[in-house]
Amino acid sequence: MTPAPFTLNRYPVRRCRGALLDWSAAVCLDRFTFPWESTVPPSTQFRALWDEERLHFRFDCVDEDLVLGAGETVKERVLRSDRVEIFLTPDLTLTPYYAFEMSPSSEALVYAARFYREYDWNWTCPELHLNASIQGHRYQVQGSLPLNLLRELNVLKAGTSEFYAGVYRAEFSHTAEGGIHSGWMPWVNPQTEKADFHTPASFGIFELVE
Repeated sequence: MTPAPFTLNRYPVRRCRGALLDWSAAVCLDRFTFPWESTVPPSTQFRALWDEERLHFRFDCVDEDLVLGAGETVKERVLRSDRVEIFLTPDLTLTPYYAFEMSPSSEALVYAARFYREYDWNWTCPELHLNASIQGHRYQVQGSLPLNLLRELNVLKAGTSEFYAGVYRAEFSHTAEGGIHSGWMPWVNPQTEKADFHTPASFGIFELVE
């Protein structure tokens, strides 16, 4: 991997052995913040595991004011909803990168893009497995991607066990005026003036470990 001009956060993805996913063995990532507003962030936990075939991930989110968007298309519904997001890229030029924006309604908006915000909405990822559930003031999003897909996209390169990834939460809430407030919670604070996930500085490194 080409060295980045800034220090990258790292997340170890532990190997899962056996037919059942043991999420208690995964490292819990809970350092999601509101860099662009002075608001106490709700609890957000991310976990990932891997096996010989797939990268598995899970988000657990506390949400006292769940927003589920309406619309005729998946794109409209997901972009108007509370959601969690994973971005993957071969390198930090972000040319290209791949985005998976997933709602508590088990819908996913997937797309490819190139820096800066040049979107390819025609890109699809039928290999994504996704399941979400809502329980009271909490929601969970769980899914997986084939490791072979990451290799085909050149995200996971031959002979390596590391790749660039961004992990995020879009936290929406209803305002007193009847509108929707959009809050943005990255794992890595990109230190941008305005809220922006679509920048190299919002990425970290995932490492597949035994």
